[in-house]
Amino acid sequence: MTPECHNAESIVRQWGRSSAVDFASFERLVIMFSCGAASAVAASMALAAAKSSGIETVVLYIDTGSEHEDNARFITDCERWLCHKITTVKSDRFADTWAVWETRRYISGILGAPCTTELKKAVGEKFRRLGDLEVYGFDSTESDRAARFAKHQPEIAMWCPLIDSRTPKRLCFYALGDAGIKLPAMYELGYRNNNCIGCPKGGAGYWNKIRRDFPPVFDRMAKLERELGAKICKVTISGERQRVSLDELPESAGRHSNEPPIVCGLFCDQGGAHDA
Repeated sequence: MTPECHNAESIVRQWGRSSAVDFASFERLVIMFSCGAASAVAASMALAAAKSSGIETVVLYIDTGSEHEDNARFITDCERWLCHKITTVKSDRFADTWAVWETRRYISGILGAPCTTELKKAVGEKFRRLGDLEVYGFDSTESDRAARFAKHQPEIAMWCPLIDSRTPKRLCFYALGDAGIKLPAMYELGYRNNNCIGCPKGGAGYWNKIRRDFPPVFDRMAKLERELGAKICKVTISGERQRVSLDELPESAGRHSNEPPIVCGLFCDQGGAHDA
């Protein structure tokens, strides 16, 4: 079952302006596929809307090298559902997030995480061409995120089908279920987003969950923190928020279900990460 595409309501947000979609104004449609549920449904909507336009269309997955191995299965399932090949691109400088942190000697901070800059933003910029219309999976609850993205990336012609059709993320889960597609493993494990395993923007509850689900990842990050003198988590001690090393993080600290969703997008390096 393909989600309904609200073609007449589709909006292009380009350099802060809104106008009806006119595919003839663009040379290529690039649908950003993150292996998340929302991006998959946004891809379905965009493909349906552009089907008769004749525009060159690419469904693009930027592989960070640090996501769950089940993503390969999800990509295959979505290719069958979308009836469209998903093109995978990857950094030619860094194999994964660990390579970025170890090379840059920096994990995350006030300016965001360098892994996003190197593994997503730089790769996306290399693929981008003048005349592209890019589709993003921001859902109907993420208008503010989309606006921030547009502000920091004014050169990108951006289309958000889920916002235009007022589709929240929870309905994307149902749409994939109706299509017979099993959700990616990270959702099945209880994570709210299909991010890299061991995201430095996660809070104490997230990292305690990583400790339980992926012990080698937790241990490796704890060791890297000590090596770099970094502390990526905050906890409340005697009423005061303090940074602690992962190897000193109490196993009872934080509650993953109560923490803000981890935001990993192309503007993370410009302060998009939350301070957990």
